[in-house]
Parts: sequence; structure tokens; C-alpha cells
Amino acid sequence: MLRTHTCGELRITDVNKEVILCGWVKKVRKLGGMLFIDLRDRYGVTQLALNFETQSHLFDVADSLGREYVIKVKGLVAERSNKNANMPTGDIEIIVSDIEILNTSKVPPFTIEDDTDGGDELRMKYRYLDIRRDCVKNNLILRHKVVHEVRNYLSDRNFLEVETPFLIKSTPEGARDFVVPSRMNQGQFYALPQSPQQFKQLLMVAGIDRYFQIVKCFRDEDLRADRQPEFTQIDCEMSFVEQNDVLEMFEGMMKHVFKVVRGIEFDYDFPRMTWADAMKYYGSDKPDIRFGMKFVELTDIVKTSTFSVFNEAKAVIAIAAPGCAEYTRKELDGLTEFVKRPQTGAKGLVYVKCNADGTFKSSVDKFYSQEDLATWAKTVGANPGDLILVLSGDDIMKVRKQMNDLRLEMGNRLGLRPHDTYAPLWVVDFPLFEWSEEEQRYMSMHHPFTCPKIEDLDRLETDPGSVNAYAYDMVMNGVELGGGSIRIHDRELQNRMFRALGLDDATAQRKFGCLLGAFEYGAPPHAGLAFGLDRVCAMIVGQDSIRDFIAFPKNNSGRDLMDGSPTEISQEQLDELCLQVVRK
Repeated sequence: MLRTHTCGELRITDVNKEVILCGWVKKVRKLGGMLFIDLRDRYGVTQLALNFETQSHLFDVADSLGREYVIKVKGLVAERSNKNANMPTGDIEIIVSDIEILNTSKVPPFTIEDDTDGGDELRMKYRYLDIRRDCVKNNLILRHKVVHEVRNYLSDRNFLEVETPFLIKSTPEGARDFVVPSRMNQGQFYALPQSPQQFKQLLMVAGIDRYFQIVKCFRDEDLRADRQPEFTQIDCEMSFVEQNDVLEMFEGMMKHVFKVVRGIEFDYDFPRMTWADAMKYYGSDKPDIRFGMKFVELTDIVKTSTFSVFNEAKAVIAIAAPGCAEYTRKELDGLTEFVKRPQTGAKGLVYVKCNADGTFKSSVDKFYSQEDLATWAKTVGANPGDLILVLSGDDIMKVRKQMNDLRLEMGNRLGLRPHDTYAPLWVVDFPLFEWSEEEQRYMSMHHPFTCPKIEDLDRLETDPGSVNAYAYDMVMNGVELGGGSIRIHDRELQNRMFRALGLDDATAQRKFGCLLGAFEYGAPPHAGLAFGLDRVCAMIVGQDSIRDFIAFPKNNSGRDLMDGSPTEISQEQLDELCLQVVRK
């Protein structure tokens, strides 16, 4: 070993020990007749001290050190005169007796500090330097701890970690597949898995009744802060269970991880909310329940005047923003512009100020009396000092989603969404299908292997839009951490599901024949769930982006700025694969 200790472990009890440290030069400071070096490694920072008079033979080497030089030092641990309470090693320093430069460094393109001067693109280009910053390094350490605790929790409960293949058959349903050409089978392609869904169900047929895997998944989709083309799932499946067994098992896992990794304890059962209620009261299937402002429908109540906007609307929805009656005209205009932006898409906003004296001031005063507005306030549950905000439209689901945007914006403005507060819940009873305007057909809301509710089976062919599923998501602070379902394990029911999705028996056999065949050999009832590992890590520390919990992420264009991928390949490689590049 080149070193006897790390840069983060020496303490006052180690005084007078002779030690050898290795690391990167974080900072060099000359003060009077002394030279101080902050030496950094993964574990921390230790101060090195050199005296001009007694250690002059080391000064040529010490004086040549630049930031991020890699050095090895030998010296004696001494008590530090100017102690630094902000450093775990702040009580000691190393009186250096020897320095060896192991490698030099160019001047870094940005400062290796938490408050760096490097922008996102520059830091992604030099990600190997970015990871030296404590904030990024600590995120990767936290990720390791989460994975470690997940493995411990599941292994202690008889789950087996089984790897599934990365080169699989393409069965596009949902996001686009990444495809891989086969050299040995010309003109044919593998796909990278969007999830190990079929394989974990096959493992259930194989008798591996409790499976998990920390697995890479790949989806060719448009990116944003909480998406990457390659991401990691905590993938799980269980046999001979009902929905409640799955929810209890993985609620327990999440409680365990939060407690051990972050010291956050949930001493209550996570509430459960149906998908229908989540949409009705929050306009989202991943509601943030850290604060109130639940939706109230006013559609019938407001049709008492000549106000055509409400009279012609099929949905009128309101929320009460607490303590906002004093909003200025400028602030109200700002909210109107917010809801009219393209990503929200509302045509306008109606407000009612509930004044402290019991009167009301509204943007629709000329259409509604004080008595009318008082009825609104009572229905919405608004108190004096509150602000009622109202949206309307012809499509109730669109209005709900628009109000969800506005509700979250008000939560942000009022400081009701702090990163250190956690409000988990289960959203259950999702619809089995959702209608695609683009394809003009029903598509699986989760995936085509999700089991319909038994009581809805008789409507699977006649009214598929009304069928609910044994499907569930774990949601926290408005973010979906994971989701799953009871799976179909009967071939005939699976074929009915495929037909409802517009797949005839021959197409279903071609795409999913392996799984369908397995169902004829004693497939057990089974269910599962997958968590987004990157999202779980980001939630634990209260960050919005998953990018800093991935060692080498892609940017929003799916590019790795560090290694330059994706890139063109040589003509020789194309020829081997019998491929031709056609430019659009």
C-alpha cells in the first residue's frame, strides 16, 4: 500500500503517529514562514504543514505544486494550532518530512469546489473532474448505500438476485427501443430492454418465487431532468401474492432505506388513494400531498349568470390559496400568464379575493353577486384572507391537469413544498388502458401484462376504457418512485388483453410467443414492482434531477459530452453489419 491512512480518518488521538497520505492538492497557501497544503481524497481533506526554516529541503518540490497534482507525503501527526471545526480532520495537521509528486495536473477547466464556476456542459465534458467535487461524490456514495441496503433487505426476505439479458427481442409497446444490429445474423436486430418485464415473469414460471435485480434499462425517448436514455431500476417480482402483500413488502423496503441511509423514519402506513381520486382532487396520478389546495368542482354552481365562459364550459374547477387575498394586480396577471403558457394551455384565469371583512373582490364581479361569490367560497372551503383561483374548459381531464400546474406553482410560491418534508402514498386502481389520439386506439397505461380487475373482466372487449387494473404506484412529493401490478398468468386472458390492444393472435404469438408458451406450463399467480433507483436517490436528498446520481450521464440530447457518443462508425463496421446510413 502506498498510504497508511486516508485524508479523512486522522484525529487528535493520532497525534505523534508517523503516517503516509496520498491524494490530490486542493489548495496551497503561503503564510509568513509557513506553507500549508490541503490534501484531498475520496474520504476527506487533511492539512499539511511545512516550515521554511526547518524543512527548507522540501520547498522546491512543495513550491512547484499546482491544483490537482497527485502527491504522496510522509509526516508526523501534530495538533493544529488554528483548529477548523468545519473539517472532521480540523484538529490536526501533518508536519511533512517527505513529498513525492506521483503525477502533475493541468490547470482544471473549473474549480473543484461545491460552488464551482463550471457550467453544466463544461462539467459534463470533464465529468471525471466533476466527480471529485464533494456534492457529486457524496451523491454517488449515497447511491451505493441505497443499493447496499436494498440488497440486504431483499436478501433477508429470501429474494434471489438474478441477471437477465441485455440483448433481447424487440417488442415495441410504449417508448422506442434502442436496437443493436447482429453481425452473425445479417439483417436482424436485438433490442436493449426497456425493463426485464417478460424475463422476470418467466422466472416466476421457473419457480424463482422471489426475484430482484439492480438492472440497467434503456428507453429511446425525449429527455428532461428526471429522465435518461439509460437508467437503473430496482426490479422485483413475487409469486403467490396478492396486491396488499406487494405493497406491504416494498413499503417496508422504502421505510428501511430512508431510515438507514438518511435517518428519516416513517412511523405510519403510507396512505392509499385511487387513481380516480388522485385525478379528481389533484389533477395528477402522482399528487404532491405535502399541502392542501384540493380541487373543488364548481361546474353546476357557477351557471347562475350570463357569463358565457362558465355557462358553456363542461368543467369548472377551483382551489383556495391560503392567505393570498392581498395579491396585487401584477401578481394576479403573472398567474394568468403562467396558466396561459403553452405547456399549461389554459385560456384564462378567474380569481376571487376573500377579503378579511367578509366581502369579495373578483375578476367576474359584474356577472356574480356577493351572495354568489360567498357560495363559491363556502363550497371551496375558502376563509377570509384566501384567494380562490378558477379554471374552466370543455375537457375535464385537461382542466384538471392545468389546475395541477397552477396548484404546484402556488405551492412553490407559498413555500409549501420544502425538500426536507416527505409525503409518501400509494396510488392504486389505475385504468387498464388509455386512449392514444395519435394512434387512435387504446394502449396499456402500464404494460400489456397488467391484470384487469376481476369485476371488470366482462367489459374488456365491450368497454375497455372503463376497465380498471390491479396496478399501483408509489408516489412521494409529486414524484413517481416506482410502480407495478398484479400480472396476467393465464394464456387465454393474456390473449384477450392483446386483442383489446389491437393485436391479433398471430401478431401476439410472433411478439410474445415465449411468454405465452410459458403460461401453458404451470404459471403461478405473480406480481411485481420496479423502483427508479436514480429517482429514489434524488428524493432522499431532496434534489430534482437524477443526473448527479449517475456517474456518467447523458445530456438532454442523449449525448455524452465526455466521450463524444453517439458517433459515426466506420464503413468497415457498416459493411460487416450489412447496414447503410441514409441521411434525412
